[in-house]
Amino acid sequence: MCYSAQIEASFRQYERMFGAQLDLPAFFDLYAARAASTKVKVPKAVDAAFTRATDSGMSGIREAIRRFEITQAAALEQELFKQRTRLADAERTLQTKMTKAASESQRIASDKITATLRRLDDLRRDELKDRDSRIFPGVYAPVVVMEHGRRVIKPMRYQCRPAGKPANYDARFPSTYNARRDNLEKFWKGQFGVTHGLMIVNAFYENVSRARLEHRELGPDEKDENVVLEFRPDAGVPMLVACLWSHWTGAGQPDLLSFAAITDEPPPEVSAAGHDRCIIPIKAANVDAWLNPSHDDLQRQFMILDDRERPYYAHRLAA
Repeated sequence: MCYSAQIEASFRQYERMFGAQLDLPAFFDLYAARAASTKVKVPKAVDAAFTRATDSGMSGIREAIRRFEITQAAALEQELFKQRTRLADAERTLQTKMTKAASESQRIASDKITATLRRLDDLRRDELKDRDSRIFPGVYAPVVVMEHGRRVIKPMRYQCRPAGKPANYDARFPSTYNARRDNLEKFWKGQFGVTHGLMIVNAFYENVSRARLEHRELGPDEKDENVVLEFRPDAGVPMLVACLWSHWTGAGQPDLLSFAAITDEPPPEVSAAGHDRCIIPIKAANVDAWLNPSHDDLQRQFMILDDRERPYYAHRLAA
């Protein structure tokens, strides 16, 4: 499963690579929704692409981002004050009597202070880091689709909720951020051959068994350990990752645009590193054919997935 990916967050790159047009109303709706709900998550690098843009038509989005950052900073400052007060109370108690409750409160408060300070630093810094472009299930990313005969960039949540399904589908099927190639005509039949998209990805991340990574058996009393690996094409060329997407609507609930990345059997180097799936980067020559699918010719879509780019994926332990 591709549980995380480092995406190309700048819509300018999507415009250059695809000749695509930004769906400004959809992005404005996204940022308005984030202002109303902490459940809406957008990578910092996507925010930065808008705040650094000078287009007058994006002023509303820039203002929404500014208001969100002010609100977030205030909430984090309040949390910081709360935890520092908790820490001080615990330390006063420990000066007179060692108790398990006070020790635990001291530990929890210290951890939360560290985490809150880190979040404040991430919120306030201007220099972008690689992690600012990473998406995880539930996070929004730019996706290119075809709409009325033109390529369009839309913001979509990385975890697909197919149209017509109940809202609790996300909890019932938490792995729907990936769509297995061998299940496209079954579970994904409503999207495959109907709504295709593309996402620009620079690297992807997987959870693997340390024992499998090291090609060894566990000792009699040894417990396996999970490690996170970063896989990156050695040529450094961005991948055009094949996706399926859906426009979900529900009575009394906001519309949802969401997507899943298609995965297949891994190339040898990914398998040797201990993982059993891999995303599918399609060739630039197949972009239009992929974005304009026909449900009556699914074989053509499978041919595009088979005629994929095949880079060598170098891996390393993720930071």
